[in-house]
Amino acid sequence: MTTTAPTESADAAPPTAPPAGARGAPAAFTPYQKVVVAILSFLQFTIILDFMIISPLGAILLRELHIPTTKFGLVVSVYAFAASASGILAAGFADRFDRKKMLMFFYAGFIGGTLLCGIAPTYHFLLLARVVTGVFGGVIGSIVMAIIADLFPMTMRGRVMGFVQTSFAASQVLGLPLGFYLATHLGWHAPFLMIVALGLVAGVFIMIYLRPVDGHLKLQREGNAFVHLFKTVSQRRYVIAFATTTLLATGGFMLMPFGSTFTLNNLGISSDSLSFIYFVTGMCTLVSGPLVGRLSDRLGKYTLFCCGSALTIVMVLIYTHLGRTALPLVIVINVLLFIGVTSRMISASALMSAVPDPAHRGSFMSVNASLQQAAGGVGAAVAGLIVVQTPSGALAHYDVLGYVVTAAMLIVVIMLRTIDRMVASGAR
Repeated sequence: MTTTAPTESADAAPPTAPPAGARGAPAAFTPYQKVVVAILSFLQFTIILDFMIISPLGAILLRELHIPTTKFGLVVSVYAFAASASGILAAGFADRFDRKKMLMFFYAGFIGGTLLCGIAPTYHFLLLARVVTGVFGGVIGSIVMAIIADLFPMTMRGRVMGFVQTSFAASQVLGLPLGFYLATHLGWHAPFLMIVALGLVAGVFIMIYLRPVDGHLKLQREGNAFVHLFKTVSQRRYVIAFATTTLLATGGFMLMPFGSTFTLNNLGISSDSLSFIYFVTGMCTLVSGPLVGRLSDRLGKYTLFCCGSALTIVMVLIYTHLGRTALPLVIVINVLLFIGVTSRMISASALMSAVPDPAHRGSFMSVNASLQQAAGGVGAAVAGLIVVQTPSGALAHYDVLGYVVTAAMLIVVIMLRTIDRMVASGAR
């Protein structure tokens, strides 16, 4: 069943909309825009939960599958590499179809891949299942970003990103504790089956309530998909944005895969307390996400990114040098760390959405997401090489990982300044 409502314009921003860094009183969402934000947020919740669930399952998978940290790092990175490859392949066609149809196709494949994870009997089967999930799931984020840029003016995108990115927090508040509980009581397959059930619900909402998003089809000039892709990857301002995204993702993916193992074995936190940490951190981020999005629209995306980066760097350096630590302090550090990470994600995503022209928006987002996934895969793999699990179960060299992540974040602050100036000069 699909709606017969009229299609949406490929460029919702009014002609007088101010550039990306502009400040001003926020406009109100229309009823349909609220529906779109809710649908995309729920969809992103399932995608992010599928990726993030690997981290709390890390300790269980290392034990149940009898694998070292290097092989576990591959479980994380293979998803990213598969997503990267599919993003490049899809980029040339990303602006040639209704974005709703593209979204439904790739989301169906994502649900199928997650189902394979939920029935995987061995490590190698799980590895293959993560490849399938990555092929389809990795493209979805770029389609969501393109839809947001199509339907919302730049002055609203910080708030939209704020709500959509709360899917990270929601996955912590609801998904990760429940997933970890299911994994410890029913086995590590159970969280993936839970995600499949949620994905089916999200798919129904997309099919019924999301209107076609095809206004960009009227702007296409290149008849060949490869020509369209070449024009996207050869534009200077796009190349600068791609390079920034690559480094942004490399640092971001390094700490996540071994977070639960470090918390359990290095900080001395129990499994039950780990779920509580995820819950409290997620609740705080759930509240701060929309506030951060609103601040990014008022104060400027780059300004907020710098503030978020400063907070994140301080917390990363503290966190990666901790030994046995009391639970309340671990919770405070995690909350501040995730608020910083969320601030960076929301502001950077909103700023990047202003870089591409409407006619190249889908292909730009696909290539951008592809590079992000590839960089994330490299980051996870490198983290697996740096970090070593000692016979006691504790992770060694986690502090070194903190220094590497910090260096990457500092460089990104400089690189994103170029993007901010470029957008302010008139880029969409």
